[in-house]
Amino acid sequence: MTTRPWEIAGATWAGIRDAKYEVAILPWGATEAHNTHLPYATDSIQSERVALEAARLAWEGGAKVVVLPTIPFGVQTGQRELPLCVNLDPSTQGLILRDVATTVAGAGVRKLVLLNGHGGNDFKQAIRELQGVIDLLICQVHWYQVVDPRPYFVAPGDHAGELETSLMLHLAPDLVAPLSTAGPGKARTNKVKAFAEGWAWTPRRWVAVTDDTGVGDPSHATAAKGAEYFTAVTTKLAGFLGELAAVDPASMYE
Repeated sequence: MTTRPWEIAGATWAGIRDAKYEVAILPWGATEAHNTHLPYATDSIQSERVALEAARLAWEGGAKVVVLPTIPFGVQTGQRELPLCVNLDPSTQGLILRDVATTVAGAGVRKLVLLNGHGGNDFKQAIRELQGVIDLLICQVHWYQVVDPRPYFVAPGDHAGELETSLMLHLAPDLVAPLSTAGPGKARTNKVKAFAEGWAWTPRRWVAVTDDTGVGDPSHATAAKGAEYFTAVTTKLAGFLGELAAVDPASMYE
């Protein structure tokens, strides 16, 4: 068995065929601009690293979980003007999810967690379509919603701000350009009051919202803040994975 049995990418067939996994975790990211200081792979890197650490903690607690390779492309329909922000339409994501879920269920794994790291991704409708069609419990978790970020940051930001920059300074500092090169991440407010207040929704046209593709000031970011938040998120997520691994999908309600 691999020394990292919770990570399928590094496992061998000999290890996988003998494993009795209860939960598969599919990190889902994006390929998109993140201000002028963070890499295009930011969402994918964060989702994968959060998944792997939470799975490690859950495994060490006795939960049989495994992390699948990360999907690096997300919904970018509002960022088409930005170069090489690779788009997957929601319908395409649904087809990918169907194929992955079918494979997971066919391997005898009973639960699948979509660990999402990109705000443009939302799998609820795809999950509803698959519910009852595939014998598999499927759920989504936006990792950035697992723990309230406000106690950890001056202003977390929505995209490439203090939260994401701090996390990347912790996880992949070699991929972060000097903060002196970052734009201010200032976003324009929608003129329609309902959209600005958040109780009505329409997709944002990114080039109209921000000049540097960031939404949130990254200037207060530090690796120490990122490390503290990463630990809080992965610890709580590991607890969820352990609980999910132990529950019988046919008997989830008291």
